[in-house]
Amino acid sequence: MVLELNAVSNQIKNYYELTKPKIWYLLVFTAFGAAISASWLFDIPISLATWILLLGAVAAGSAAADTLTGYNDRDIDAVMERTKDRPIPSGRISPRNALIFGLALASISLIFSFLINVWAFLLMAFGLFDNIIVYSKWLKRTSQYNIIWGGFSGGAPALIGYVAVTFQHIEIGFVMAGLVFFWIPTHIWSLALHVKEDYRKANVPMLPVVSSETKSVRIIAVTTLMMVVFSVLPFFFNQFGLIYLATATIFGIVMLVLSIWLLVKPSEKASWLVFKFSSPYLAALFIAFMVDAFFH
Repeated sequence: MVLELNAVSNQIKNYYELTKPKIWYLLVFTAFGAAISASWLFDIPISLATWILLLGAVAAGSAAADTLTGYNDRDIDAVMERTKDRPIPSGRISPRNALIFGLALASISLIFSFLINVWAFLLMAFGLFDNIIVYSKWLKRTSQYNIIWGGFSGGAPALIGYVAVTFQHIEIGFVMAGLVFFWIPTHIWSLALHVKEDYRKANVPMLPVVSSETKSVRIIAVTTLMMVVFSVLPFFFNQFGLIYLATATIFGIVMLVLSIWLLVKPSEKASWLVFKFSSPYLAALFIAFMVDAFFH
């Protein structure tokens, strides 16, 4: 009996790992932050049912995307040192079971988002298609700019969170989604620079693999600058104040300093620091959205 429970527990852990929780935690947080901000900005209460549907939809959708991209990438993951121990390439979960699990999660996310409203449903469908088909199935293996076109799906959760509450000043929701879109290239390309030999071995044309190190760090510096400049935009909508502006400015300066360090002295350590700080940076912006909206 104990052995059976342990086996079940281990398998649950394997499926949980398959969804790449570190990725979808942050995406769920952007949806949560956008919803809270919209609620507090415009004094619109959010029902318990809407919270359950929203968080369930985004968590299931993000986990589905990660699971199904893992299914698509199983041959690549088996080659790369960083990913060879993931559940599918390591043999802990069969490709067939991963596919069924991913499709089930995708179905749940679409049903939940449809119960929110039709726009949440369309955004969820778009996000799944963009991430699983456009990015993972097609562009990841064919274009060095794969992450740009695939980045649209990253902004979908924030916009879903916003439209789940209101359509007032919808430009705010689009800017929140845009922040994630501009964040993704810096986040992914700095990681790719750190593990470029892995991508080269798997024949994946990520930017640092097909371009020189000098060109790659220049592009990362430019995308970081674009992200930081874009992050200040919400302040000028007259909905967010000095709390948000100060947060975006301080964290933006740190991001710029790190990217300049990478530009001037390219190294694995510098690229790793840019990658590691980029997630707290995005989280800080959405925390600032919520805090500023509370005091609005």
